[in-house]
Amino acid sequence: MRTLLLALTISAAAIPATAQDVKSGIDAWQKGDAAGAVAIWRPLAEQGDADAAFNIGQSYRLGKGVPLDLAQAQSWLERAARKGHNDAAATLGLLLFQNGNRVTAMRWLRQAAEAGEPRALLLIGTALYNGDGIASDPVTAYAYVSRSAAQGLAQAKATLADMDQIMPLDQRQKGLALAKKLAAVRTSDIAGAQPKALTKPKAPAKSTPSKVAVALAPPIAPVPAAASGAWRIQLGAFSQRSSAQSLFSKMSTKLGGLQPYYIPAGAVVRLQAGPFRTRADASAACARLAPQPCFAVVAR
Repeated sequence: MRTLLLALTISAAAIPATAQDVKSGIDAWQKGDAAGAVAIWRPLAEQGDADAAFNIGQSYRLGKGVPLDLAQAQSWLERAARKGHNDAAATLGLLLFQNGNRVTAMRWLRQAAEAGEPRALLLIGTALYNGDGIASDPVTAYAYVSRSAAQGLAQAKATLADMDQIMPLDQRQKGLALAKKLAAVRTSDIAGAQPKALTKPKAPAKSTPSKVAVALAPPIAPVPAAASGAWRIQLGAFSQRSSAQSLFSKMSTKLGGLQPYYIPAGAVVRLQAGPFRTRADASAACARLAPQPCFAVVAR
């Protein structure tokens, strides 16, 4: 019996990684074996699997299972994005945007936004509203941000509330109409891509999503001390200043070198951090802090 068990163990270990699937890597990742997960995903990614390439990119971005290497992360994310992987396009775009390569970032973020990815919709929408590196278009901006907010992204909801206070009603109405049109086109594209069933389809089996759960984001790159900015991010409002200070202390690692601002507002104290040169920079920072409620505000 011992000999048989040993033989089975050797046989199982000898199965090549290429014979396994992306889900096998996810199972390994969730069990704490990040290196094993990467070993499973790598040959799949090299054979063209976009999900596997995305997961390897995330692994390099997080430094789990492999050394932290943003250049490698960018390379693998781009492989996945070129195959139409929208999460990869959005993550790649955000990574490039935060590293100052906005021209290339916008290309990938546009791809993801056109596919309805909420983070990309928010960032492109904010850039469109501000005319930040792109021609200003408030109506399309409102359409993009409202589509992002409709998917539940907290930062988008906060940004949309700001836009509601600033934009004329007619522009907002046009934006909502455009958002519905864009969503309808996207739904039509998805439906058209599905083959018609000749018989009543069976209920699909439940499966684990082929994506690595994103861990804590790396710290936000601070604005150089010599720089000034007209924008900040707001992280909450508290009845006591000590509560605001406590939250900032807990988030200090992710906030990097950002400066805290404690703004009295009636019976509450608002916690803000910054500065940021543009609203797009502030919104990008908020996107990296999810699920922490956060939105961009003008420094006053």
